[in-house]
Amino acid sequence: MDQTPLPKCVVNCAAYDRNGQRKDISLDAISDVLAEDDDSFVWVGLNEPEAHLLDKLQEEFALHDLAVEDAQSAHQRPKIEAYGNSLFLAVHTAQKVDGHVAFGETHVFIGPRFLITVRHGASLSYSSVRARLEREPVTLARGPTAALHAVLDFVVDNYQPIAVDFENELDALEQDVFAEAYKRGTIQRLYELRKELTRMRLAVAPMQDILSQLTRSPSFQIPEAVRPYFRDVSDHAVRVGDTIDTLREMVSAAMSVNLSLVTVAQGEIVKKLAGWAGLLAAPTLIASWYGMNFVHMPELAGQYSYAVLIGMVALVCVALYLYLKKIDWL
Repeated sequence: MDQTPLPKCVVNCAAYDRNGQRKDISLDAISDVLAEDDDSFVWVGLNEPEAHLLDKLQEEFALHDLAVEDAQSAHQRPKIEAYGNSLFLAVHTAQKVDGHVAFGETHVFIGPRFLITVRHGASLSYSSVRARLEREPVTLARGPTAALHAVLDFVVDNYQPIAVDFENELDALEQDVFAEAYKRGTIQRLYELRKELTRMRLAVAPMQDILSQLTRSPSFQIPEAVRPYFRDVSDHAVRVGDTIDTLREMVSAAMSVNLSLVTVAQGEIVKKLAGWAGLLAAPTLIASWYGMNFVHMPELAGQYSYAVLIGMVALVCVALYLYLKKIDWL
């Protein structure tokens, strides 16, 4: 076992023989292992590596310049590219951080005898994936494509709990939408949720295309025995994508309903104000009529004019109140 210390950004560097058994190696020993004529392969795991380290790996694995250039940048669109007998994949990862979804990237180089995973940003370590595969040496004996399947399966599986969290949050927000009191924070959170769902969709949808190309395109040389596993991951990605699409539609509907309910509530308030205004208008009109101070107003001379006027005002107000109450304006 090579005891040469690895750079901090190198999480793992190991060779796996035809029986799936692990042997830790140094970066300098990679080319020597690959030069051996056997069925072993090398798996290197990196976390935000520096440019000179990628240059070193390019030398050891004979990677294409364009693929290495893409791996140095953490702002790649999800894609799959073929360079000779090797592939370069860029996929987006997602992770819940402080109640919000943070997105990262994983860049993958895969060839007949090597697999390199490069993590950027919010992404869980693939150490657990590697550990699980090492407990199943029969799977590792299938080569780097089996390890690639495990990595992509891990990425897609991490989408699912985030989608479930989105669904639970939407259920809670729906309760606030139909609450009696209007909450400004509800519409704000609905907007933020839709934005996060849209970003999530931008991560999940291309993954479906990548997995589809891996399973259907003969140019990528995925062994026939491994293809069903990639189709299974593709089915998971499609299911998550459908969930995200459904949630986006439900959030849009919730936003529309929330705004409609606010408009209806405002209309009810305006209607009630108009009802009270109409109720107050009647005595105001009558009082203003008798407040014009004309000399010849016969009603003013009557002994019971004041009492009749008060009774008339009360009768009009009561009648108007009962009518407005009946038509639900008060």
